[in-house]
Amino acid sequence: MRHHSRMLTALLLAALGAACSRPGASPAPASETAVRVTDVDLGRSLGADKRVTDKTDSFKPNETVYVSVTTEGSAPTATLKARWTYEGDQLVQESSQTIAPTGTAVTEFHVAKPDGWPKGSYKVEVFLNGNPVESESFKVG
Repeated sequence: MRHHSRMLTALLLAALGAACSRPGASPAPASETAVRVTDVDLGRSLGADKRVTDKTDSFKPNETVYVSVTTEGSAPTATLKARWTYEGDQLVQESSQTIAPTGTAVTEFHVAKPDGWPKGSYKVEVFLNGNPVESESFKVG
C-alpha cells in the first residue's frame, strides 16, 4: 500500500508538471500585467469614484485643486507621484501613493491653501514608478 501511495504521488506530480509546462502555453501578455496611466484630469471636485466631476484648468485662489489619475493593468505594487509647481520650477507640493491595481483604478491627489493661492501659472506632473507620464498646466486668477 505504501508503495502505491508513493507511485500515485509521483504520477500526480509528473502530471502537474506536464500541465504547467505544456507546449503552446504562454505567459500573460505584458499588457495584462503592466500598469500604465491612461488619463489625467484636473478639476474643482471629485465624485465617490475619485474621478474629477468639475473639469477645469482655471481656479480661484481659495479653491482646492484635484487631479485624478486613471491607470490600467495589474501589478502587485506601483507608485504614483504628483508634483505640483508654481511659475515654472517652484515646488508647491509633492506626494506619492502606492497602489496595487488589478484592472482600471483611479487615484486622486489634491492641493489646497486656506489663505489662498498666489495668482499665476501652475503645473502638476504625474509620475509612475519614478517615470514622468503626463503633466497638466493650470492657472489661478
